[in-house]
Amino acid sequence: MNEADKNHTAEPETGYYLAVDIGASSGRHILAHLEDGKMVLEEVHRFPNGAAEKDGELVWDVDELFAQIKLGMKKCGELGKIPVSVGVDTWGVDIVLLDGEGRRIGNAVAYRDSRTRGMDEEVYKIIPEEELYARTGIQKAIFNTIYQLMALKTKKPEQLEQARTLLMMPDYFHYMLSGTAVTEYTEATTGQLISPVTKDWDMELIERLGYPKRIFRKVVTPGTEIGHLTEEVQREVGFDCKVVVPAAHDTGSAVIAVPTDSDNALYISSGTWSLMGTELPEADCSPESRANNLTNEGGYDYRFRYLKNIMGLWMIQSVKKEIGGNLGFGEICEMASKCDIPSIVDCNDDRFLAPANMTEEVRRACEESGQQVPQGLAEVASVIYNSLAKCYAETMEELEAMTGIKYGRIHIVGGGSNAEYLNRLTAEATGIPVYAGPTEATAVGNVAAQMIAAGALEGLKDARGCVFRSFPIYIYE
Repeated sequence: MNEADKNHTAEPETGYYLAVDIGASSGRHILAHLEDGKMVLEEVHRFPNGAAEKDGELVWDVDELFAQIKLGMKKCGELGKIPVSVGVDTWGVDIVLLDGEGRRIGNAVAYRDSRTRGMDEEVYKIIPEEELYARTGIQKAIFNTIYQLMALKTKKPEQLEQARTLLMMPDYFHYMLSGTAVTEYTEATTGQLISPVTKDWDMELIERLGYPKRIFRKVVTPGTEIGHLTEEVQREVGFDCKVVVPAAHDTGSAVIAVPTDSDNALYISSGTWSLMGTELPEADCSPESRANNLTNEGGYDYRFRYLKNIMGLWMIQSVKKEIGGNLGFGEICEMASKCDIPSIVDCNDDRFLAPANMTEEVRRACEESGQQVPQGLAEVASVIYNSLAKCYAETMEELEAMTGIKYGRIHIVGGGSNAEYLNRLTAEATGIPVYAGPTEATAVGNVAAQMIAAGALEGLKDARGCVFRSFPIYIYE
């Protein structure tokens, strides 16, 4: 790096940072640089993603994903916009196992696969559910890494015996880019095997569960530089740059991009899932917290993302696919806003996790509870949006009771912040203002961590101030 880079002069050609943001349905490469104190984004590449059946399992095609990562990076080089660093973020909990030669073992199984069914009971034979929450602070979700490993131990023990390295999904891509195998902290916490006290693997818990301790790698924090691109990757993409791990869990990155300096603000990272919460300096692993199904995921600078996982726009995405035709989400939102159907469903009910048909499942839930059954796309969407808003209001009340804080605003970030009807419903249901934006929160938080690491931003407060200046924020009251 030359002196101009070190001093972070406003030379766009030397100040690009690349976020590779991969979600459950698509991924994209976002280049960012600073211009007059504002962050400027440019989407360079977009590619599809999705879990598919293979060998009787629901799996991610990680070879194709890595090919797309390299293709997008190559496009950066072709544009003459070579990044200072690159970082990858993905969803949580899913893992890849490597053997002693660094080769992948088996499939990269997706969290919606059925292999974890019944594995909670196997775990609880060893450690009671209450004790597990007290140790980790992580809410129960049947797809958490702890249950995925129990599924392997029970059904495919030969894979665990052969394994020498466990990597979470974004860690695997960082390994493929740099050759360095480490585990990023915010991502690792989603798996329910990290101690909120030591901020490291709970090796006593891991040993009790019978998982091989040798496979768990060093835990690093967001902003850690783990090396440069391997020579092979350099040849393919046409340049070299640093590999800097961001908050590799997509919500961890999104929360970095919440444009607030207030301690009495809530956030909703709104996408396939709605993750609603606040930030705490210490985890709350109390029985009351567990009873409210709240979780303490790791955040930037060892802050805790004290939040609840809510089903989110997965329900709308499914209905759009089933009966939405060519309509966009904005059009569906507008149609739903003109309905007055009063029916409400429990968005957190497991029946909505992976139903054969979401539209019929929503209708069936209304019928079973004696409510008006929605007819057609607009009414089904209206039921979902109103149910989400009600769920947000209830979650706010739980968070206020647990933290003793009266919250004055809600920041909605991510793609779901574009849902104007839902934003209005949320403001009405909670009785406090909703600040919507930025929509690209995950990518923004990803590059913000890289910029802080490089010294281009001074820290989290500076980064959030930059986000507020850089992107439109819409207020609903």
